[in-house]
Amino acid sequence: MGAMIQAEDLTKVYRIGKVDVPALAGVSLSVEPGEFVSIVGPSGSGKSTLFYILGGLTGPTSGRVMIEGADFSRLSDAERTRLRRRRIGFVFQKFNLLPTLDAAGNIAIAHEIAGVNGLDRAYLEKIAQMLGIAGRLNHRPSELSGGEQQMLSMGRALMPSPRLLLLDEPSLGLAPIIVEQIAKIIKEINAQGTAILLVEQNATMALSIADYGYVLEHGRVVKDAPAPELLADRDIQEFYLGVGEAGRRSYRDVKTYRRRKRWTA
Repeated sequence: MGAMIQAEDLTKVYRIGKVDVPALAGVSLSVEPGEFVSIVGPSGSGKSTLFYILGGLTGPTSGRVMIEGADFSRLSDAERTRLRRRRIGFVFQKFNLLPTLDAAGNIAIAHEIAGVNGLDRAYLEKIAQMLGIAGRLNHRPSELSGGEQQMLSMGRALMPSPRLLLLDEPSLGLAPIIVEQIAKIIKEINAQGTAILLVEQNATMALSIADYGYVLEHGRVVKDAPAPELLADRDIQEFYLGVGEAGRRSYRDVKTYRRRKRWTA
C-alpha cells in the first residue's frame, strides 16, 4: 500500500491588493498508513494553510496532494467531497459545533454527512467513553467546557471511522492538564490504526507522541526527522522548546544550519 497522504512541492500564494504574499514555498511530506506525523512551527509559519491544503479544503497554487494515490487535483468537486467524508476526519481550531444539537447529535451528524446508513449508537457511545464525555451526551455545546468541546469535535471527526485524522492545533487555549489528556487520546487513536497528521505550535506535546516530525518556518520545511531525534536535537531544543539562551531566536538566524529533507519518491 502506498502513502496515506503524499504532498509534493506545495506552494501557496495569496493575492492581497496588488501584492503576492507567499504562504508556502515548496513543501513536501508524506504520511504512511497508521503513521503519526506532527508538523510544528511558530505562529505564521504556514501550518494552518498547509492543513487546509492537505485535507483538500483549499487548493495549492502549485504542487499536488494525493490521498492513497488519488490526486486531489484530478478529482471532481463531488469526488473530493466524498473522499474527505469517508477517509479523512478533521479537528479544526474552531470547534464549529452545532449549537442546537446536543453532544450526541453533534457526533452523529458526521455519520449522516458521510452518507453511512444506520447510526451505530454503540459505536458513538464507545467514542464518547474514550473521550471522557460519555456522561455529557445530552448536553449542548454551550453547556460544555472548552476541553469538553474539543473532545466533542474529536468525537465528530472519529464517527465515520476515518483512515486519516487531521488535527489543527487541538491544544490551543487549553489548560496543560487538558492538553495532556488530548495527547493521550490522540496517541490511543493512532494505536488503533488511524493515521494522524497533527499540526501544532506546542512542539513538546506534538513531537513527544509522534513517529515523525516536520519543522515549518516561513512556509518552508527547515528540518524533518523521526520525532525522538527532533526532540533530542540541540537546535530544536533551543529554538522550539525554549531550552537555552537561543530560545528567543529563529532558525533563519543560524547561519550554520543546513536543511535536510525526506521526500518520498
